[in-house]
Amino acid sequence: MDINAPEFMEYFLDISVALTGFSRFHLQGTGQAGLYFATVRDIIGEDLFAELLETFHRLQTAAQNQNDESILINGIRIEILGSEKLGAIARNIIKLWYVATWYQLPQDWRDTFGTKENDKTFIPSPQAYPEGLLWPAIGVNPPGAKGLGYGTWSEPPAVSLQKS
Repeated sequence: MDINAPEFMEYFLDISVALTGFSRFHLQGTGQAGLYFATVRDIIGEDLFAELLETFHRLQTAAQNQNDESILINGIRIEILGSEKLGAIARNIIKLWYVATWYQLPQDWRDTFGTKENDKTFIPSPQAYPEGLLWPAIGVNPPGAKGLGYGTWSEPPAVSLQKS
C-alpha cells in the first residue's frame, strides 16, 4: 500500500465530496486538495489515512455495484462518522475544507489511538483561508480577501440579515 499512489488522492477527493457536499470541480478549484491530503496524511499517518480512504472506497464501490446510493450514505454514517477511530478524522476533514483549519483531534481519541506528533490546531497555509468552503456556503466573500472589485460597495449586499 502506497498512500501516495494516485488512486488515494482520488479516494480523498471522493470522500471530501461526500463529506462536504461540494463537487469535485469546486474542491479542486480551491487549489487546496494536495495540501489537505498531505496535511491529513502527515498528521494521522499513512496507515490510518489509508484505512479511512479504503473504507470509503469499499462503500462507494458497493453502492455503485448495487446501484444503491443508500449503501454509501449509511456506510459513511455508520462505518466512518460513527466509528470511534475514523469519525474524528472524517469530521476534521470536513472542518479543514470548510474553515481551512486542522483542529487537534479530541483528547478521548488521542487517549485511545495515540497522540500524533504534528496533531495541533493550525491553518495549513495562508492561501487556505480565502478558499474555505464556508464562504461560498453562506454566500459571502471571505473578510479581507477576494474583494468583489471597485465600486461594489455601492451595491446592496446579496445576503439579507432579515429572518425569513
